[in-house]
Amino acid sequence: MPPTIGEIQATLGKRLDDVAKILAGALVAVAGIMTTLGLNSEFVFVALNNRSWPIYVASLCAIISIVCSITALLIRPTARGVLWETGVLVLGVIFYMASLSIAVVGAAQAAGGNGRPTITDVKLDGPRSNIRLRFGVHADGVQKWAHIEVSVTPENLPSEKSGDLYWSVLRPDDHGEIAQQIDIPFSPPAGTLVVAISAVNPDQREAGNCAARTQHGPACTELHIS
Repeated sequence: MPPTIGEIQATLGKRLDDVAKILAGALVAVAGIMTTLGLNSEFVFVALNNRSWPIYVASLCAIISIVCSITALLIRPTARGVLWETGVLVLGVIFYMASLSIAVVGAAQAAGGNGRPTITDVKLDGPRSNIRLRFGVHADGVQKWAHIEVSVTPENLPSEKSGDLYWSVLRPDDHGEIAQQIDIPFSPPAGTLVVAISAVNPDQREAGNCAARTQHGPACTELHIS
């Protein structure tokens, strides 16, 4: 005896409910992908601080997918209800797949850094007759073809005395990371009161100046000599 229309609708409704339950775990699936790709809580906070759009978009798509799944579960398995449930679940599946795809992009972006350099541990060491300037330069996510320019320059000097005390080009390793300790003799021209230390990624279109509100701005610091 062939199944009745009601039995067919009930069977189809049960299968659609199973799909809805799968979509209900969208956020868990997105988090699982990010964790698999090495995106731990530390990188998540960095990504949110840098306003990494893929993380926000992936989360939003996952939430919409969950809303679709809950809506589908609440629809009664009538003839028209099955049609509505199918449409809602198709929409939920689209957002589910989008959230997973964008999560991969977000994880790669957040875990890789943004190429912005930082200057750390600036200090003068040694006796006055042989003072040395020491500081560190660090950057993550630097493109393999890019570089970081580091300079130490006296400020507010006449043009005939101006010039860099130190200038170098740093290249990233195979992981896109730069970690360099600079150690140079420190002998600025007479009359120098301020020495500027800067690290900039000139390959970034958003490099700007030290006060620029960009994700790729340079790192700058000043050393005041008393």
